[in-house]
Amino acid sequence: MKPKNIKTDTQLIHAGVFKNSFNAQNSPIYRTSTFIFENADQGAQRFLGKEDGYIYSRLGNPTNRELEIKLAWLEKSEDCAVTSSGMGAIAACMWTFLKAGDHLLADTSLYGCTFALFTHCLTRFGIQVDLVDFANIDNVKKAIKPNTKIVYFETPTNPTLKVSDIKAVAAVSHNANKDIKVIVDNTFATPLLQRPIELGANLSVHSMTKYINGHGDIIAGCVCGTAKDIGEIKMVGIKDATGSVLSADDAYMINRGLRTLSIRLQKHISNTRKIIDYLQKSPYIKTVYYPGLDTTAGHEAASKQMDDFGAVLAFETSLTFEQTKTFVNSVKVITLAVSLGSTESLIEHPASMTHSTYTPEDLKNAGISPTLIRLSVGIEDPEDLINDLDQALKFAVK
Repeated sequence: MKPKNIKTDTQLIHAGVFKNSFNAQNSPIYRTSTFIFENADQGAQRFLGKEDGYIYSRLGNPTNRELEIKLAWLEKSEDCAVTSSGMGAIAACMWTFLKAGDHLLADTSLYGCTFALFTHCLTRFGIQVDLVDFANIDNVKKAIKPNTKIVYFETPTNPTLKVSDIKAVAAVSHNANKDIKVIVDNTFATPLLQRPIELGANLSVHSMTKYINGHGDIIAGCVCGTAKDIGEIKMVGIKDATGSVLSADDAYMINRGLRTLSIRLQKHISNTRKIIDYLQKSPYIKTVYYPGLDTTAGHEAASKQMDDFGAVLAFETSLTFEQTKTFVNSVKVITLAVSLGSTESLIEHPASMTHSTYTPEDLKNAGISPTLIRLSVGIEDPEDLINDLDQALKFAVK
């Protein structure tokens, strides 16, 4: 492996790389379900945890381990566990650290499937769940209970781009109970723009499907934290509770995608700034939400905890609900699809797509209006993207 005192752009290329037996430039993919023991005693020692080494790929794989080491370095954490999806990472954390009678406190603005996991699934197993607006730190302080075990939030949030103060939430939570696990979904920011563990969070989760892989061809997730917490998540949340194991082939592809994360983000963000400038001048747009704008909730916190503001934005049209749907149906260069962080620009209508599981009251509490649009800005030519938005808006109002 390469030295640890190297800068981020170099880490993206070299961190975690193992020397292989044939000195190949690229690490091999270990496509194997099981690993051979030299003898029965070695197998026993490995199962007892008294000897390092691989046993079975559900418990660990060298290709996956290379990716975990790289991600831990980027997040400035002790260790990392990779999973077969972002929801797999979140679910593994929940099933590791929660039991019947425990309390989970989360923000009102959540990814639709995270919301469903918390409110529709965990509650069936006797876990108490409360959702409050984390933009006001007093809400967090008042909602923590003696049995609170996890405090969970996204920042920036999906899809309203609201930002919560990680340091403040972590401080309030740990002052109430030092054993509370503060978990931050860091997908929108990536470790290059924000590192929650440095700000006091216990765990940072990602959907690696998004920017970390960056090409829209892999489903994966990860969670970073202390070696102790990650060890528990691997042995309980992944091995036993979810079986959410990332394939070696997918780990290899993500390792390859990570190499260009820095230069991709630069282009993503540059395009985003130009599109925001266009949208703010358009007569068809009522409000633009983006952490870099002082009109967006949490801008002050974002300025303190983010190195830059990312490449996802949301905006409310001044059109009717039906016209707004016509608008997203009329884009030609931009792709109408869920997800984000891909090289392609992706547009979606949260109320009818990613957050369709929400009731009208839930949508209102999360700040998701019927005319809210989320746009993940890709790395195409910005002029083409702006022209596409413009023609689709004009077509919608005809």
